[in-house]
Amino acid sequence: MNRCLPLLVVLLLTANLAASDWPQWLGPNRDGTSTEKVEPWAAPLKPSWRQPVGEGFSVPVIAAGRVFVHAKVKDKEAEELIAFDAKTGKPLWRTEYPRAKYYSLIQNGPQATPTVSLDRVYSYGVTGVLCCHEAASGKRLWLTDVYKLLGATTPRFGVTCSPLVVGDRVLVTVGDKGAGVAAFNADTGELAWKALSGRMSTASPILFTNRARQGRAAREAVFVTPTGLVGVSPFDGETSWEYTLSDQPFGTAPSPVRAGDLLLASSDRTGSVGIKLAFADGKLTATRSWTNPELSGYFSTPVVAGERFYMITTQTLPQPVASLRCVELKTGKEMWKKEKVGFFHAGLLRTGNDRLLLLDDAGNLRLLAHDAKKYHELAEAKGVCGATFANPALADGRLYLRDRSAVLCVPLTVQKVPVQNHGGR
Repeated sequence: MNRCLPLLVVLLLTANLAASDWPQWLGPNRDGTSTEKVEPWAAPLKPSWRQPVGEGFSVPVIAAGRVFVHAKVKDKEAEELIAFDAKTGKPLWRTEYPRAKYYSLIQNGPQATPTVSLDRVYSYGVTGVLCCHEAASGKRLWLTDVYKLLGATTPRFGVTCSPLVVGDRVLVTVGDKGAGVAAFNADTGELAWKALSGRMSTASPILFTNRARQGRAAREAVFVTPTGLVGVSPFDGETSWEYTLSDQPFGTAPSPVRAGDLLLASSDRTGSVGIKLAFADGKLTATRSWTNPELSGYFSTPVVAGERFYMITTQTLPQPVASLRCVELKTGKEMWKKEKVGFFHAGLLRTGNDRLLLLDDAGNLRLLAHDAKKYHELAEAKGVCGATFANPALADGRLYLRDRSAVLCVPLTVQKVPVQNHGGR
C-alpha cells in the first residue's frame, strides 16, 4: 500500500477507525482519554477472558476487533507480537523475531506500546527492533534493528518509546550522536531521516499542530529530551522550535500532554511545568506559564479534564509511594492530593463523562469523579488483575489489562458516543 497519500485522504482513512478503538499508546488521540462514558459498577468486576503472555510492560492496543500484545518469548532472546479476538480472547496469530541479548532486574520484555495505523501494526522492542506486521494476518512486512543500523547503544533500562506514525513515517527515539530521534519509511522500514544528538528521555512523542504553519508543515512531533522539549517535522526531521526546561538531564519523564495552547511536561527530578504556546506571523513562541517542583512525574502520563489535570506523582525515598493529585491547569496549583493510591505506580484513563479510571500497581481498579474539591471514589474493584506497571486500555465497553503473566478483558458498563478526531495519520 502506498502511504504517500494526500493529507485529507489520510485523515479520512484514519477517521474510519472504530470510535471505540484504542490503537496506540495513550489511546486514539495519544492523551489518555476515551469517548466512552463509564458508569459505576455494583457487582464485582470479573474478566470475561484471560490469556497468558510473556514478560513486558507494553500496553495492549485494540483495533478492528483485535487486541495486540507485545511480549518476550519465554526462555529465548526473542520477542513476539500476538493478536487476540477482542471479544473472546481467542488467539488469532503470533509471530516472533530474535533480538540482541538483554537483561534487567526489573523485567526483560518490551516496554514500548505498539501502534496500529490503517492495516498495519508497528512495534518497537526493548533492544530497538522496529517491526511492521499486517494487522489481519500477522504477516511480517519488514524488520529493522534500529540500534544495530545506527550503531547506537541500547539505553540502560531498554527502549521505552512507543512508535508515532504520521503519514508514511514511523517516528522513534534512539539517543545517539546525530540520531537522538529517527524516522523510518512506513512501507519499507528504511531510514527516512535522523536528527538531534544525545540520549533521549523515557517519554514517547506526541503529535502537535503548529497553527502558525499551513498544510502538512503544521504537523509536528514533540519529543522530550533530557533537558527540554523540541518540535520536529515528522516528514524531514527539521527542528522548528526548542524549549529548555533544565540545564541538567532530568531523568525519567512521562509523555507530554497538550491542553489547548498549553503543553504539560514533567519529570521525576524537576517536577512539572506548564508551557504557554502562541502562534503568530508564521512562528511559534513558547513561554513558561507556571512551574511546580512538587509534581514529580515518573512514567504515568497526566490526563486533562476541563480546567484541571490529574497526575500520579511518585516518591521513591524513604520508601516508594504513589499519590494522585488534582491540579489547576492554568496555574499549576494543587487542588487536592490523595496519598497511597499505589505502591510505586498507577495508570490513569479519562472517560467520556470526565471520570477517571485508576489502575494501581497491585491490580486494583477505581472509578473516580472529576471533582475539583476532593478525592471522590464512585466504585472500586480489588484484584481485577495481578501486579502491573501497564496502563489500562478501554475499547468498546471493555477494559484491557496486562499483568506480569497475562492479558485480561474486563467488561464495563458504558455509554458510547461518536469520536471526533483520532489524530495520527
